[in-house]
Amino acid sequence: MSDPALGLLMLGLIVVVIMMGFPTAFTLMGLGMFFGLFAYHRSGEAWGDNQIFDLMVQRTYGAMTNDVLISIPLFVLMGYVMERGALVDKMFYSIQLAFRRLPASLAVATLIVCTFWGIASGLVGAVVVLMGVIAFNPMLKAGYDVKLASGVITAGGTLGILIPPSVMIIVYAAVAGQSVVKLYAATMFPGFFLALLYLIYIIGWALLNPKIAPKLSEEETRVPVRPWIGQLQQIYSRKMLPALLAAVLAPSKALTITADGVRVGYSMLLKNLGFALVPLVLTVGTLWGAWWYVVIHQQPDIASPTATVVEQLGSGAGQSTGAEPVEEKLEELGGGSSGASSSENEGASETLQQMGNAGLQSSGTAAPAAAGPPPQFYTYFAFTAAILLLLLAYYYWTMEAERFEVLRLLITSVMPLGILTVVVLAVILLGITTATESAAVGAAGAFLLAFQARTLNWKRTKEAVFLTAKTTSMVCWLFVGSALFSAVFAILGGQALLESWVLSLNLTPLQFMILSQAIIFVLGWPLEWTEIIVIFVPIFLPMLKHFGIDPILWGVLVFVNLQAAFLSPPVAMSAFYLKGVAPSHVTLNQIFGGMMPYMLIVIVCMVLMYIWPGLTLWLPEYLYGN
Repeated sequence: MSDPALGLLMLGLIVVVIMMGFPTAFTLMGLGMFFGLFAYHRSGEAWGDNQIFDLMVQRTYGAMTNDVLISIPLFVLMGYVMERGALVDKMFYSIQLAFRRLPASLAVATLIVCTFWGIASGLVGAVVVLMGVIAFNPMLKAGYDVKLASGVITAGGTLGILIPPSVMIIVYAAVAGQSVVKLYAATMFPGFFLALLYLIYIIGWALLNPKIAPKLSEEETRVPVRPWIGQLQQIYSRKMLPALLAAVLAPSKALTITADGVRVGYSMLLKNLGFALVPLVLTVGTLWGAWWYVVIHQQPDIASPTATVVEQLGSGAGQSTGAEPVEEKLEELGGGSSGASSSENEGASETLQQMGNAGLQSSGTAAPAAAGPPPQFYTYFAFTAAILLLLLAYYYWTMEAERFEVLRLLITSVMPLGILTVVVLAVILLGITTATESAAVGAAGAFLLAFQARTLNWKRTKEAVFLTAKTTSMVCWLFVGSALFSAVFAILGGQALLESWVLSLNLTPLQFMILSQAIIFVLGWPLEWTEIIVIFVPIFLPMLKHFGIDPILWGVLVFVNLQAAFLSPPVAMSAFYLKGVAPSHVTLNQIFGGMMPYMLIVIVCMVLMYIWPGLTLWLPEYLYGN
């Protein structure tokens, strides 16, 4: 059997052996070592001198020294601390009250919590199990269809591996040699867009067939209003913001209120006024932040890319002979003679411009195309600000006791975790910290939140640390095994054989994109995302350059595609996670049936992402350049 045939046999065996249930990492290493003995064997050479053992050591050391992987244990620890700290129960209750008027309100609240919790933790199994415990039974008791209830939990729980910070993104960045920061920026909009498509599907299905999601009873949607709030409204105003403002400015009447043994104090009034003003602060702060970043914020002392390169080329600038090296370089770039034609000089200018842009991009700074934002920005910004402020004014005009109490519950349950998540993502995307440093901030913040909620004891802390070590070691061994496997596969000629076969098909970029994504989609049925990322994705990566496909766009399409790996039988891990905590009368086939529509939504999302690449590439290009 020829070496390329051995490589293909090796690739087929890995799928079969993994489906038989053997550990993926050690299966990769075992097959890599076995086939590597043949690939490196030389006649007359002792088996102990085979170079496969040297390759094994090199690949292990390479995985240990990979800086990208350092952030994995910290992000995983962040997720497990939040999961063990049981911070989600109150969040689900408050979000359910906030959306109590929508069709299928319990399912909508479940999807929102799954999305938000998935962002914070990035752990699919933990999110599905936790939401299965918290939300599955309430939906079934409310008369919700089993397929709707199971589908929203399993599909919503997988969003954590798509929206950053996600371990899958870090693994792909290490495999593909791409920037983690750019991948984080690229996945932001597609992740939330997919969640929006899920939300539209749920509400649309409930509107078309109300029987699958009956309306909740009045008792289940009643918002608990504190007695002293009702008295405050009677004294001052039915509108909560004027009532609280008046109570703070003229507190004499408010301080006489006593309800259920609770006497109102001035600090209580200030605290609740602060709750009421949070939407105003967030809206104004967001608008100001956007204005500051786009209009006021300036890149540090970048006059122009060409000037930067010219200055670097003429290292003796400011001296009497400083212009000579620049002129020599210009002559070389433009054709090498003083009599160069104008077209050659234009070519030199273009080369300098490209060099300047490349230098700026390599340093992580986008080359500014203009001194300020485009003129249409001001129109869009003014329109957006007017809409937001009008909505805010309407919100305050209609905010009575129930709406205020929902707002207070949302702030106390969602805001701490939301602030932590936004800070972790913002410091990465804006280049303030590296992914590893922000992961450390996230892990420390998760501990603080859990301790503040008094839900994290010593036993739960040990469990979180143990699970983090277990997950991290699994990922690292996967890297060692996949690196060894892929090296032997390439040495045997399997990689070259597959590349030559694909190139011989004379595919267009669109056809190659469909072929590669279809293969990954099918592989998602028997395999998990870890095996697909570390084994099969590296096979396609070298071909992207030939077809002119952006590896970031292709990678994000793979991330969305791999949502199906958790939703496609027979190895749909989300279904098994949910089945473990579901009532006994809920069958696995019912859970599978509930997941099927979401697989179609994933395909629709991928088509829209390909038709409109800006959905993926606009944010990283805006923040970091092409």
